[in-house]
Amino acid sequence: MAAPDLVLDPSLRDWVLFPILLVMILVGVLRHYATLLLQSAPKPADLATIKEQQSLNRGAILRTNGKNVPPSSFQSRKSYLIQAYKDGVFLKDQDAVNNKDQAKTPPNPLTDPGGMDQMMNMLKGNMVMIVPQTLLMSWINFFFSGFILMKLPFPLTVRFKSILQSGVATKDLDVRWVSSMSWYFLNLFGLRSVYDILLGSNNAAGGGMDMSGMNPMAQTGQPGQDIYKMYLSEAENLELTTHEYLLDDIEDRILAAYN
Repeated sequence: MAAPDLVLDPSLRDWVLFPILLVMILVGVLRHYATLLLQSAPKPADLATIKEQQSLNRGAILRTNGKNVPPSSFQSRKSYLIQAYKDGVFLKDQDAVNNKDQAKTPPNPLTDPGGMDQMMNMLKGNMVMIVPQTLLMSWINFFFSGFILMKLPFPLTVRFKSILQSGVATKDLDVRWVSSMSWYFLNLFGLRSVYDILLGSNNAAGGGMDMSGMNPMAQTGQPGQDIYKMYLSEAENLELTTHEYLLDDIEDRILAAYN
């Protein structure tokens, strides 16, 4: 005979399940605003630094969108950028070109203001993430240890038992039953959509926030990187790039589409 199903007290829903959910949502919202308050504003870069970084992006843009310009324009821009990269025209420190054969010691981030700001922002973000989660786990372990809160409406394999029944030492219990500690972990990884609705897509409620706007080109010029070597690498990429004009054989393609 099958084992009888459990009957849960409705008070568990009102005094354990919903409170844990609401507290975790409120902690996530507070974490988001605490992260915004603790993040120091980035220092404005000087004109030479901005020119140095954005000039490197010109090569990547040309390689990506070069098909939109005629072959003659592409070749002229390609030749100009390759020669400019090799000559270090866009560099704010021309000594890097003269000393390109010498080994360059990366700057110490502890003495670099930009590196220190990044390290402090990372430390603040980690503290805002670790401290609330530690307090929440201690609170749930102290008050709600061993509670069974809900049953999932779909079947699961036995491998999920250790995940969904954390803190419950019962081997014969159906795997679909969820303990209080497991409910905490489910909310920890499952509330991101709720945070996106409440706070927007780029929020720090889940413990992480992209301060660079998800722009891969924003990583250029970070402390410890040799910008001249990046110029030489981009020049090599441009030399290997072949051009395919978007409007080549456009008449034949249009006629073929309407025939």
